[in-house]
Amino acid sequence: MAYKAIALDLDGTLMDSNKKLSEVNKETIWKALDKGVTVILASGRPLFGVMPVAEALEFQKRGGYVLAYNGGQIVNCRNGETTYSREIPQECISDICRIARACNVQPLTYFEDRILAESDTDEYVIKEAICNSAKIKVIDDIVAFVDYTVAKFLVVGEHSKLLPVQEKLNEIHGDKLDIFFSEEYFLEIVPKNVAKDASLAALLDILGIKQEELIACGDAMNDVSMIKYAGLGVAMDNAYPNIKEYADYIAPSNNDNGVAYVIEKFML
Repeated sequence: MAYKAIALDLDGTLMDSNKKLSEVNKETIWKALDKGVTVILASGRPLFGVMPVAEALEFQKRGGYVLAYNGGQIVNCRNGETTYSREIPQECISDICRIARACNVQPLTYFEDRILAESDTDEYVIKEAICNSAKIKVIDDIVAFVDYTVAKFLVVGEHSKLLPVQEKLNEIHGDKLDIFFSEEYFLEIVPKNVAKDASLAALLDILGIKQEELIACGDAMNDVSMIKYAGLGVAMDNAYPNIKEYADYIAPSNNDNGVAYVIEKFML
């Protein structure tokens, strides 16, 4: 099979454990781009959290796509145009925040290049800020502040406290939202039928690339859909054991330039 596109999760996949992009991975991606491969950075991060990696890979000059918010927005980096976007229904936002507060966990979303939250001392809010190298904008009431469209909410906290949030939101808005874990302490909330597999399918349709011509690499729970969807689904060696069960191939770890290994083996 001649693979024409590769979708890469960032944290735990393309980036090492220090959230750094290695020179080996970068130069191998450049080789793939030079060969005409379509490279897609597919992440749960907000757009501003993914773009620094796209810039390091010179996507504006070389070409490439960013899939942010777990699929809520796709941007063509060469021209800066959004090729695909979905937003959370405004009527769901108050319930997301109300239920999160009742369960003693923190709701958050994004504003410009910052994390928008009601606390800047919560350890899990801080984790999200560190993940995106972003500052936290603290406000008293997210519901009152958010008068703009958002692609994703995140509810963060201890796993046991997040489970009832997931259950209650599924009960009242399961027809409008997809609610799933990317980490045990991160509950992702996106519009219905927006996940990495669905948004990749939309992008491939635009590009004229077949599903079986896609490789997808990931390590976490929110990567399962694209690993299952791709013609070749790859789990990193550092992935959760249950994630590996869905993969066609297990690559070296994110600290061992597993992405470069996959590109060399299957695309170059």
